[in-house]
Amino acid sequence: MRRENDLGRDPIGPLVLRLAVPSMIAQFVNVLYSIIDRMYIGNIKGVGDLALAGVGVCGPIVTLLSSFGTLVGLGGSILMAMRLGENNKKMAYKLLANSFLMLTVFSVVLTIIFLLIKNKLLMWFGASETTFAYANTYLSIYTAGTFFALMAMGLNYFINCQGFSTVGMMSVVIGAVSNIILDPVFIFLFDMGVAGAAVATVLSQFFSFAFAASFLFGKRPPVKITFGGYDFKMWLKIISVGLSPFLILATDSVIIIVMNAVLQKAGGAQGDTLITCVTIIQSYFMLITGPMIGISGGTQAVISFNYGAAQSGRIRRAEKDILLLCIAFTVIMFVVSRTVPQYFVQVFTSSPEHIELSVWGIKVFTLGIIPLSFEYVLVDGLTALGRTKTALCISMFRKCFYCFNVVLFAFVFTAKDAFFAQPVSDITASVIAITVFLLVFNKHLKKREERYAAEGIGLSAK
Repeated sequence: MRRENDLGRDPIGPLVLRLAVPSMIAQFVNVLYSIIDRMYIGNIKGVGDLALAGVGVCGPIVTLLSSFGTLVGLGGSILMAMRLGENNKKMAYKLLANSFLMLTVFSVVLTIIFLLIKNKLLMWFGASETTFAYANTYLSIYTAGTFFALMAMGLNYFINCQGFSTVGMMSVVIGAVSNIILDPVFIFLFDMGVAGAAVATVLSQFFSFAFAASFLFGKRPPVKITFGGYDFKMWLKIISVGLSPFLILATDSVIIIVMNAVLQKAGGAQGDTLITCVTIIQSYFMLITGPMIGISGGTQAVISFNYGAAQSGRIRRAEKDILLLCIAFTVIMFVVSRTVPQYFVQVFTSSPEHIELSVWGIKVFTLGIIPLSFEYVLVDGLTALGRTKTALCISMFRKCFYCFNVVLFAFVFTAKDAFFAQPVSDITASVIAITVFLLVFNKHLKKREERYAAEGIGLSAK
């Protein structure tokens, strides 16, 4: 059956749009999972601000758990897209079967581990005596649903890499819409508070998983989930490819942890207030980075597929169009961030102190988002080409530089000056990403062409 998108033959410009827009929308609504939780939690009568700070502490742990879905899903799907580009369908089936088993094993193991160590994690990640109870309640329930979270995220990559971008979008939208509906029901109608927010999220992730699994077990995709053909060496290969995006995503947790811990320490009596505000600011920032991930990550399939087919010209055109699309998006969001952030903040809190600080923080955090579009697109492009170590080094520099600046600005100046670490690290890392990309991109494509020709297959039309 024909895919929605033919990754090897469709014109690049329209193809990039058809892949990027649904993925961008999917990531946008995916961000709503946490934002809607936080919005309702922040409005719980009497305890909203403290409850919001507690859930903010859970944010990096939730991100860390979800990143294992990326480890397997993105690692396996990049390899699968390359094999499809080589017309090696048998190996594509084997990759999907092994990835499905890996997601199952990882989810069970992670659930057990995180339930055992969650109390210590919460205290390490910035929970205070007043916010621990809220954080513990939310994380306990969320962790119990780890299987659905990992499966929903991981399987979606295998839908997108086969060209079914609209189906992939629907998988995420189903979960987000469910969360929008269920949150007020469990939080307010059933009077479950923070526990209700977590239950609503887990149920929503179950719906996303059920949709994705039913599609990949069904008749439409060229490559479906099967059982058997398990190979531990293939597990290691999937992990080796997925390790870079996994560490990039997992270290997002680290930078949130560092920020929360520094604000709690350097902020003194204002620590909980600062963490509440930075939780709101990070929620807004996710509305920018989420769609950027959708643009750069959702189009990786076209790069990986054409790399497998050694169609270098299509790869170059795709990279250019993806970058232009991401720049256009960030320019729009830069203007929005300068003009109307107060309306976003007021959804979370009615406190004048929190509103003023959060609006200021959003304007600071978003100073470097336009150059950041280069870092996102180029890092994901290198990952799609199998240059995972290069991509990892660029991304890890940005994270490490961010953490260094958070500590430096907070303790040399004031606690809230730590917010400037975001634009400083974004701009610096983008300059490095551009430089490295220009040095390695064309050389890497040339090597692929030479190896492809040496195998006696002959180059496809570029």
